[in-house]
Amino acid sequence: MKKIELKNIATEQRNSNSNNLDTKNTKEILEVINKEDAKITNAINAAMPKIIEATDTIFESVKNKGRIFYLGAGSSGRIGVLDASEMLPTYGIGDMFYGIIAGGDIALRVPVEGAEDSKELAIEDLKNVNFTKNDIIFVIGASGRTPYCIGAMEYAKSIEAKSIALCMTSNSEFKQVADICIEVLVGPEVVTGSTRMKSGTATKMVLNMISTTTMIKLGKVYDNLMVDVQTTNEKLVSRAINIVKEITKINDEKLIFSKLKDCNMNVKLTIICLLKKVTLDVAQKMLDNSQQVLRGALQ
Repeated sequence: MKKIELKNIATEQRNSNSNNLDTKNTKEILEVINKEDAKITNAINAAMPKIIEATDTIFESVKNKGRIFYLGAGSSGRIGVLDASEMLPTYGIGDMFYGIIAGGDIALRVPVEGAEDSKELAIEDLKNVNFTKNDIIFVIGASGRTPYCIGAMEYAKSIEAKSIALCMTSNSEFKQVADICIEVLVGPEVVTGSTRMKSGTATKMVLNMISTTTMIKLGKVYDNLMVDVQTTNEKLVSRAINIVKEITKINDEKLIFSKLKDCNMNVKLTIICLLKKVTLDVAQKMLDNSQQVLRGALQ
């Protein structure tokens, strides 16, 4: 593999737009940061063909019971864990997207020195979650050269599993290994090398796009409403009631809440029961026959 020198990576370059940053006042500093952040959406748009390819690949995998493992070190790893952990409360998915950070969960709060430099650690982490050729490894690293991530992709390749990479530089080491490499060229950071800034924001945006689109394609969204929301707190119970109201056009919240309880707080089943005036068992069969897609069940 051709090694890429850190000094030649875009995210490590100095940003001329933030020269003399320490001499500026609060307003000036914030304006510099904001102007640089405004460049992120254009950078993502330029990478859209690869983002589309990655999303379609992920959708086909999860549709066939494959799992997606985000894997990274430092800020990249933390953002991956964040996106994966939000799948359960939002879409009812707890066994599809996973986040792995170099150094283990303790590294979410405290840096674990040297973890990102170990290829062997990545292999160990993937073996611990029984990673198989039916799964996909999705590595994240602004520099595109993190050994922990490269080790994970090499292991994936060795067992014939697919790998996707996300980085913020072109012609990276990731690109030499990954099946699909998404390069979001956000440019040098306001504070040189501080990739928790533009790079981190771009990472969060791209992962949100990919995971959300996958959930929509799986039928977790009806219109623009999250019909597989998990009612794990008072706010989410209210959201579930409002979703049922929106779709059924029924305004009686007591009736809706009662039916939700009868349907084990399942929004989709509640909507089918109310709109089609069927029993829970029949609603479940209708939903099963439509592969859990509410629009299909209602039609």
